[in-house]
Amino acid sequence: MITWPGQEVPLDGVTHILNSIAPDAEGDPVLAALGDRIAAAEGLEWVGYLSTTAVYGHHDGAWVDEDTPVMPSSQRGDWRALAEAQWQAIPGLPLHIFRLAGIYGPGRGPFAKLMAGKARRIVKPGQVFSRIHVDDIARVTELAAAARLDGTFNLGDDEPAPPQDVIVHAAALLGIAPPPEMAFDAAAMTPMQASFYADNKRCSNAAIKQALGIELLYPTFREGLAQVLETRS
Repeated sequence: MITWPGQEVPLDGVTHILNSIAPDAEGDPVLAALGDRIAAAEGLEWVGYLSTTAVYGHHDGAWVDEDTPVMPSSQRGDWRALAEAQWQAIPGLPLHIFRLAGIYGPGRGPFAKLMAGKARRIVKPGQVFSRIHVDDIARVTELAAAARLDGTFNLGDDEPAPPQDVIVHAAALLGIAPPPEMAFDAAAMTPMQASFYADNKRCSNAAIKQALGIELLYPTFREGLAQVLETRS
């Protein structure tokens, strides 16, 4: 039995662990509380850690893959890189790190803001983002856990795209006019929002698709947004 602050967390007989808790400046809070006991746990067959492609930093729109050096250019990237290193430092751990692109899906799409007239079509020349539908995250995680797949893998879609293209396509699906273009330099943003635009890269998903022998359910934002709209209440 492991004791988490305020509650007991049993590990006896546990074979799989999946951690999606965000890190902070000290790294992964799960390891801060439970690291020694996870390292000593017997019978673990697979441990999954959900990280982010922000660990790669800025690459001026170029492709990155799992061999690209970790060079974060944001605080959230720094914290994730630290957490990854903490997990990797546990000897003999059957560890799978997922580096996730920008997550979207039901409840996390542009449709509500478009309908409310609050969406912005921000244009930063050359800027692209990789994305991943939440259903693909769930499916790939389940398959990787079942296969006891270890190592580090990117998880993003097949077509990194400019954010304004996504807004235009979403508006077309709704049958409404897209918002006017807004220059990035003129757009007011929170520090978190600005940090996403500080990194510009295309994240290859070839390794995870080859390792599991799969294609994505939603290979581009077009299929993914169609699903989000279909399930929108």
